[in-house]
This record gives sequence, structure tokens and C-alpha cells, in this order.
Amino acid sequence: METAPRASPAPPAPIDKWPPLPLKTWEDTYATLHMWTQIVGKTRLALAPSMNHWWQVPLYVSTCGLTTSPIPSGTRTFEVEFDFLAHLLRVRTSDGAERTLALRPRSVADFYGEYREALRSLDLEVRMRPVPVEVVVAVPFAEDRDHASYDAGAAQRCFRALVQIDRVMKEFRGRFQGKCSPVHFFWGSFDLACTRFSGRRAPIHPGGAPNCPDYVMHEAYSHECASAGWWPGGGGMSEAAFYAYAYPEPKALGDAAILPRGAYYHRDLREFILPYEAVRTAANPDEALLSFLQSTYDASANLAGWDRNALERRKESREA
Repeated sequence: METAPRASPAPPAPIDKWPPLPLKTWEDTYATLHMWTQIVGKTRLALAPSMNHWWQVPLYVSTCGLTTSPIPSGTRTFEVEFDFLAHLLRVRTSDGAERTLALRPRSVADFYGEYREALRSLDLEVRMRPVPVEVVVAVPFAEDRDHASYDAGAAQRCFRALVQIDRVMKEFRGRFQGKCSPVHFFWGSFDLACTRFSGRRAPIHPGGAPNCPDYVMHEAYSHECASAGWWPGGGGMSEAAFYAYAYPEPKALGDAAILPRGAYYHRDLREFILPYEAVRTAANPDEALLSFLQSTYDASANLAGWDRNALERRKESREA
């Protein structure tokens, strides 16, 4: 008997490396994820040893999402990771134990309760202030039943965008040999950022972030800096965008010529802005983003009189 030939499996759909992220299509999921990342971020804040500029508290882009990296707990360590490919939250300890939570539509209160129970089941004692920061309306996590959205496709598109942005920003970071932050994800404001420092002290920051003590900003901006990053929108922006600013801001910074076409100085935010869509649709997204990062840094460093010869890395050929 003849049998029909087997059909070849369909090829996998191509991955959009720089996916579209219009805020209006996923803002409910974004708002929920913001609260979930704050809960996990506060875990690291509670246990990780202090570092300058709060560098002990951010998350990092991983191969499948966002991770805390190892957090100390007594003689053990543990790691919490959002996996936006499998849509799980994983808590793993250095002695081999693991717990998972499904990333699905659920309230912040439900997520918080199950997450705390997972920590307790792993004998991880975490004392945190269970209220979000840097948001105008700060509902305690255990009471927040309004934020309960999770669009798996949108969360994964955000992750894929972060993968590309993290990769390009790390290339930019490598050009600097002075004091510089890692490329890291600040859960308070839900942004991926990298900050360079001149080495000089800065005037005390005025603070004023919503539901955030002023001492947080005092530490974050204790030294003169030029910072750049990306966030999905909100806070005066109706779309995802890259930003860059300097603290303290040099005189006439807003009048500086920057690249690429489409970048501009936002007079209200007092930041340079480049819409994410302009990078995503550019002929060479890497080049477009690097030109923004470099030109805004050039403007800030030149106007503030940084010692650029001492701070910047000369191009060198490297062989493995």
C-alpha cells in the first residue's frame, strides 16, 4: 500500500528583532508588569549589599527576560527571573530548589501573595515595604486588584525590544573607561539605562519623584553624570522612546545639535528624545541608536567640560 508523503513541517515564523510597541496596544499589560517587576526588584533591594547610586537594586536583561542576578540570603544565593518566552517567573536557589509562577492575567495582589508564598517555601525571608515607588498612585501590592492584565505576545515583544536595546547600549558603554553603570533595568521607572560619570561631585538633587524619598535621588545623582536609556512611554510621552540627559544640566544643552534625524530636545522633560519607532524603522537601527547615544553624550560632556581624553576608551583591535 502506498502512503502519502509526509508534509514538511512549516518553517518557524521569522522573529521581528525590533518589534512594534505602540503604547496604546499594551498599556494595561505594561502597568501590571511594572508592579510585578517592582515586587521582584524590592526583593533585591531588601537583601543585596548597598552599592553607589543604588546599583544593587536593578534587574538585567537575560536570554529569556529580566533577572535579578544572584541575591545573597545567608550562606545561600537565589535568583528571580521573568521568563517572557515560557511566560513563567522562576525562583531558583544555589542549593538546587526551584519554584515557578505562571505569568498570566492575574491581579498584582494575587501575584504578590503567590510570590511571597514561593519565597517562604524556599526558606527565603524577605522584609520589604510592600508599596510601589515612583508612581503617582501607590496602591499597596496586597490591595491592588485593578492591575490584572497580561498579554503574553505584548510582553514578549517588549522583551525582544529590550534584547536589542541592551545589546546596542552595551556596545556604547564599552567606549567609556571612566566610572560607568552597567546597562540595567530600573524597576521604579520601568526603564533600561546606562549612566556615565565625570568623576566630579554634583549639587544635591532636588528630588521630587512621586512616592519616592528624596534621599533616593540624592544618592542616585551624587556625582555629575550623563545618562541615556529607553522606556515604553508614559510620564509625558505617548510612545516608547529613547532618552538622554545630564545632571546637572549644562547651560544651552537643549540647543545642541544631535543625531539622528527625528531626535529632539523635550523642553518640559528637559531630556533629549528619540522615538523608538524611528529606530525600529531605520535602515540600520543599531547605527541610528548609537548615533543618538554618542551625539547626546558628546553635547553633555563638551558643554560640561569633562576630561574626555581621560574618560574615553581609544579604539583598539582585539583578538580572541
